[in-house]
Amino acid sequence: MKNTRTFFITGVSSGFGRAIASAALQAGHRVVGTVRNEQAAAEFQTQFQGDAHVKLLDVTQFDAVAPLAAAVEAELGPVDVVINNAGYGHEGILEESSLDEMRRQFDVNVFGAVAVMKAFLPFMRQRRRGHIVNITSMGGYITMPGISYYCGSKFALEGISETLAKEVKSLGIAVTAVAPGSFRTDWAGRSMVRSACSIGDYDSLFDPIRQSRIDKSGKQLGDPRKAAAAILALVDMQEPPEHLLIGSDALGLVRAKTEAMLASLARHEALTRSTDIV
Repeated sequence: MKNTRTFFITGVSSGFGRAIASAALQAGHRVVGTVRNEQAAAEFQTQFQGDAHVKLLDVTQFDAVAPLAAAVEAELGPVDVVINNAGYGHEGILEESSLDEMRRQFDVNVFGAVAVMKAFLPFMRQRRRGHIVNITSMGGYITMPGISYYCGSKFALEGISETLAKEVKSLGIAVTAVAPGSFRTDWAGRSMVRSACSIGDYDSLFDPIRQSRIDKSGKQLGDPRKAAAAILALVDMQEPPEHLLIGSDALGLVRAKTEAMLASLARHEALTRSTDIV
């Protein structure tokens, strides 16, 4: 007998959110997707028929999240899978990027995701079941110049996800941080917010990186439809992992960083141990 689930997915207007919603609906699941405006809501409702429901939500309107979660549970019944997908990328050298830009990046990518988790956790805890999937990034493991705020937000969400997974495992709730590599979404295109370059000392480092990212937008290795299939496979697992990389580029880059970190640990082991009371 098919295990039909109800998915709550933030940010279904494009990219991973749209792909996951489509795959879940095609698999016979119910989807509640969130968008930020009426036009996106109408487009979603036009594209998807059947058990597709759309709700207006800006995840940075924190006080609106819990009431929406309660309304969805009351109207449509238990939500089995929560997917925190809403997010965006901020690009800019740290010294050139304002604190307001950092706050906005963390409000969407971190605080918004946490607000959604906190809104649904009481229902999942009461039922002793549920799966929370947080879409992070390989930028939650590796870094490169010019996306410090973005990487910081994804490092934070990785850590929060792993900690929460340990807190709720005995309550029957799974939490997985899914870290994509480069996929053919709008992340590096119209969805990216870019700070203006204002300090010439960084130009030789950052200009080629920014131009390369623009040039590669829409030509990335990863297929969002295959990412969606992988996430459906993930939520079908009896014992889902706390972390999952998707994309061979993510695997290669994170593996290389892990090996470099292990080498650094070994190289500096004596200094590390020198601080112990003996």
